[in-house]
Amino acid sequence: GGSDGKASSCKAGDPEITEVDSTLVERLGQRLLPWMDRLSPEQLNPSIYVGLRLSSLQAGAKEAHYLHSLKLSYQQSLLRPASSKDSSDSEAKPSMGQLALYLLALRANCEFVGGRKGDRLVSQLKRFLEDEKGAIGHNHQGHPRTSYYQYGLGILALCVHQKRVHDSVVGKLLYAVEHERHLLQDRVSVDTMAMAGMAFSCLELSNLNPNQRNRINLALRRVQENILKAQTPEGYFGNVYSTPLALQLLMGSLRPTVELGTACLKAKAALQASLQHKTFQNPLMISQLLPVLNQKSYVDLISPDCQAPRALLEPATEILPQTQVPEFIDVTLKVSGISPSYRHSVSVPAGSSLEDVLKNAQEHGRFRYRTQASLSGPFLTSVLGKKAGEREFWQVLQAPDTPLQQERRDHRKPGFGQSGPSPSLEWDGWTAAYQLPLGL
Repeated sequence: GGSDGKASSCKAGDPEITEVDSTLVERLGQRLLPWMDRLSPEQLNPSIYVGLRLSSLQAGAKEAHYLHSLKLSYQQSLLRPASSKDSSDSEAKPSMGQLALYLLALRANCEFVGGRKGDRLVSQLKRFLEDEKGAIGHNHQGHPRTSYYQYGLGILALCVHQKRVHDSVVGKLLYAVEHERHLLQDRVSVDTMAMAGMAFSCLELSNLNPNQRNRINLALRRVQENILKAQTPEGYFGNVYSTPLALQLLMGSLRPTVELGTACLKAKAALQASLQHKTFQNPLMISQLLPVLNQKSYVDLISPDCQAPRALLEPATEILPQTQVPEFIDVTLKVSGISPSYRHSVSVPAGSSLEDVLKNAQEHGRFRYRTQASLSGPFLTSVLGKKAGEREFWQVLQAPDTPLQQERRDHRKPGFGQSGPSPSLEWDGWTAAYQLPLGL
């Protein structure tokens, strides 16, 4: 606890830390601008719009155009009849996790989903939650077909639109938090806890499920305790990439304690340091961090402030050195859990992403891999012909056995986790700075 013994919330912190250097925040926002020019259905990302609207920044006319593109794409693809002739396998529909983010985007523009089309989208999301509830089962022995992260996100999205879901749907998420093994056996991380907590916070504030009020209150306490327990010595909750969602939850906490105030100050200081090191490059991650830097969270979408002044973002004008010779480093890739095992070294420029390494290994040897697109970036689906089956995932480790920090929060495909050992992909000798795309 703190030396003064006073309980404090996550929002009432030291101004030197809570008000992060505006230049760092602006640079972070500038990294989203190029993504707002990518308007193909597979690249549209509602999270980018939500993050900007809850931030202290704005993209001017680009924002309205981006929301318009989201509306056209999501309504056309999700409301298209199943037998429609122009539909094709290659034109995949947005997942229900993406639909939930789209509903958050509408609310971020102070719109309530409505009308015939809006009601159909709400019905789709409610049906998804009912299906997931069925997959979990009456005795809670099953698992969501996607993940508890998407399940919580779906409840939150409906809640901010004042759409009630059945007590039994909320009950499955409550049970998962009350019996953590149901979450932990899915490698569920701080961000999944945080998303569940934000769903509960919205339900508590909106009182949409009054019969569950006591359980919701207790579950929120448990979520907050678990997230605080997951704080690392550096100050992150879980890791650097799950800290923004954790802070979104904790900033809305109605349960201030000395421990909470201290933990939040430490986390914000760690985040500020990570901004100076340009840790955040992935648009999904940036869009979850920007609201935190503006003292906002997804729960604020219950009653968003659409008139709040926001600074206009200008495109970055970084001058890159022309004559710099790239430093090359040797990376050893090792694949275990398959037969025959694989080990091979490749030489790549310092600062390469993991996908750059995999591409290099594929171009210059017998290494083969496949990915599929997600809002978080490419997701690794098969290595050397070995596909991740249902409830399986490819685990990527930094030698000798450190799991990668950047976690998958895929809004598109089934959740990660399996019982039993997973095949793994390792690399050795990584000494230079690197960026890692989420999902790999």
